[in-house]
Amino acid sequence: MDRFEGRCWLDWWANSSLTFGPVEVAVVITASDAGWDARGHLVGDSDDDRDGFAFLCDLDPVFTLRFEDESTVEVTVHPFQDHRRFTLTEYIGPVNHQVG
Repeated sequence: MDRFEGRCWLDWWANSSLTFGPVEVAVVITASDAGWDARGHLVGDSDDDRDGFAFLCDLDPVFTLRFEDESTVEVTVHPFQDHRRFTLTEYIGPVNHQVG
C-alpha cells in the first residue's frame, strides 16, 4: 500500500469489553521510510463531536483505527489544537493497555 484515503472509525476502549465511539474520521495514510504517515480529521462538524473526541484524547490518546473491512490497528492520536484534525502514529506500548 503506497496510499490509503478514506473513512475509518476511531474506537476508544475503556477496557476489554467497553468501547466509546466510534468516532468517524477521514484519514490519509501514506508509505514513508519509517513505515507510514497518517493524518486525518473528524467527519462530524458539530461542537459535540469535537468535544467528545477531545475528552477521550485527554483521557488517553490510544484508539483502535477500524477500516471498512473491519481490519484494525492500534494508534496514538496526536490532535491539533482545534481537536478536529490530528496525526496518527502506531501504538507500540503494552498489549494490555491500561487507560490513563
